[in-house]
Amino acid sequence: MIVVTGATGNVGRPLTRALAEAGHQVTAVSRHAAAVPDGVRHVVADLAEPGGLEPALAGAKALFLLLSGDLHAAGAGPAELIGRAAAGGVRRVVLLSSQGVATRPFGPTRIAVRAVEDALRESGLEWAVLRPGGFASNALWWAESIRTQRVVAAPFGDVGVPIVDPADIAEVAAACLLDDRHTGGVYELTGPEVITPRGQAEAIAAALGSPVRFQDLTREEAKAAMARSMPAELAEDTLDILGSPSPAELRVSPDVQRVLGRAPRRFADWAARNVAAFR
Repeated sequence: MIVVTGATGNVGRPLTRALAEAGHQVTAVSRHAAAVPDGVRHVVADLAEPGGLEPALAGAKALFLLLSGDLHAAGAGPAELIGRAAAGGVRRVVLLSSQGVATRPFGPTRIAVRAVEDALRESGLEWAVLRPGGFASNALWWAESIRTQRVVAAPFGDVGVPIVDPADIAEVAAACLLDDRHTGGVYELTGPEVITPRGQAEAIAAALGSPVRFQDLTREEAKAAMARSMPAELAEDTLDILGSPSPAELRVSPDVQRVLGRAPRRFADWAARNVAAFR
């Protein structure tokens, strides 16, 4: 049995589907009731309450652990999830961490995620750590404004980073869950090219076959919008990277190619695959 947390999200959903289609027994964990693929067991649990994960772990040998934004907030104890997994008989954990653990190790949210990585390394379990940069699916924040106004409003319009397709993260996660060769691996996951928010808007416009106008936001305007769906400190960390990426954050990583044997998908591929969200 493989347990997938965050199973209804941008990474967890394709990961759950891929594992189930490959014939593996899967337990999908999400905070709310949701549809899952046929044959997949679904458990509703809030990872902010680690005890709630225990029913999902019954009989599990591997765990994909995704830490949502609220688990980085003050008072959360995500490292406890590692101990509960070990106590429940799980042998392997694949942790979805963050590129910022390496590139900006002293930010408050990065310190918290590093603590989870350290707990995993010290657990005695088999493990792999995935450190993605920005997600292509963050463009879904613009879906409503594109549908209704054909506008993308974002800060730092001409500052780019090599954002990664969540489908690539899911495929790497599946490989790490299933293949012993990836035990002890730390993989930095990026897309194949640096792309700016303005460039993303152009790619979405091309997928739609319709012009999309770009509107610059100030940092404060962007922070106010982001703070509605994530802790303020995480919004600040994200804006720091988007506004002033370091050389390490601009680097295109070879790790997707190394694990999957193919180049990572481009943002234009993600936009074409998800164009219905913007129509």
